[in-house]
Order: sequence, then structure tokens, then C-alpha cells
Amino acid sequence: MSEPKPKRKSSAAITTKPKLGRPSSYEQKVADIICIRLSGGDSLRKICGDVGMPAIQTVYSWMMARPAFLEQYARAREEQADTLADEIIAIADENPVLNEIRDREGNVVDIKIDSGYVQYQRQRIDARKWTAMKLKPKKYGERLAMEGVEGGAPITTSDISTTRLAEVIKNLELKTRAG
Repeated sequence: MSEPKPKRKSSAAITTKPKLGRPSSYEQKVADIICIRLSGGDSLRKICGDVGMPAIQTVYSWMMARPAFLEQYARAREEQADTLADEIIAIADENPVLNEIRDREGNVVDIKIDSGYVQYQRQRIDARKWTAMKLKPKKYGERLAMEGVEGGAPITTSDISTTRLAEVIKNLELKTRAG
């Protein structure tokens, strides 16, 4: 006699395992959390490194596929620039670390600011300043003033004939040679 064949489970009886990994489908709730944290100063890398958050590439694909999310993300990045500017002020207002200089008897003879701490704070400020300038250049970028002639008058242009242009070039060449 042959052994009975094992019965196959029906497809309905097979239970699906819970999904592992990061979410890849768009959820407005997750998008809102990402934008809130961005505007609060967190980096996208830090946010996406947290459990339950999508991968960075997934966030980028959401931006490409969803113009409304792209707009929300852009606004959050602009707000992040303002947050970074606030952090710069807070860092600059922190009390420095002080080192006491003592003599052989243990008496304090001088107090100096820790130069390593100063450099650390400078790097923190510079990183935030650079990022704010890139995120919101109209507000935090360096302004270049264009001036014309003495006194800041605007540069004026006018059409000139080709013969007049040739004369100007010739005069410039003579001045350069005489130099």
C-alpha cells in the first residue's frame, strides 16, 4: 500500500507574514511628519534613519510623483532655514567653557576661554549659516551690490555705432600698451 499524499493547504488558509522593511507607499501622515521635522531643523537623512520612516530615495520619488508633496517639502525646507538661523543665535548666546589657571598653591590666577570649545561652536554656526544660505538664498545669502560710477549711480548703456566702438577699443589698446 502506498502512503497517503499530504493535503495541500488552500490559498485562503495560508497566512501572509507582516511586511518587513520601510514603507514605500505614500501616506500623507508620514509626509506631514517628515515636513514637520524638516522645518524643525532635522535633516532628511536623520528622519529617514528612524524606524517606520521611508528611505530617502522613496521620499525623492514621492516628490517626483506628487506635486503637492513637493510644494509641502519645499515650504518645510524654507522654514528649516529660519530654524537654523534661530539656532545660530542660540549657539552664539551660549556661555563659553572657561578654564581656570591655577598656581602651585591651587589659587586661581587667570580664567581663559577654552579655544577648542570656541572652534567647535564656530563650526556649528558655520554649518548652519551655510545651509541656511543654500535653503533660502534671498533671505540668508550674501548680497552683492552692483555699483556703477562713483557715488553708486547705476550703469547706463546706450547704443553706439560700430565706428565709435572701434575707437573705444583702439583707445583701450593704446592705454594698455602705454601702461
